[in-house]
Amino acid sequence: METQQFKQLERKIGDLIALCEQLDRENRVLKTAATDWQQEREQLIQKTEIARTKVEAMIVRLKAMEQES
Repeated sequence: METQQFKQLERKIGDLIALCEQLDRENRVLKTAATDWQQEREQLIQKTEIARTKVEAMIVRLKAMEQES
């Protein structure tokens, strides 16, 4: 191979390495974000369950009050 071809190949390999590094960084950021969203989702599910339980308890109390009247 000619020197020029080696230089082109070297440049292309360097570009590929840089792209791989960039994609690796982006992948790590996305994985972290996905973990954060999953944790937030779990917290929201817990809060929804707590709210549902409280609403159900209020309904039971209201029905009991209604029957007392």
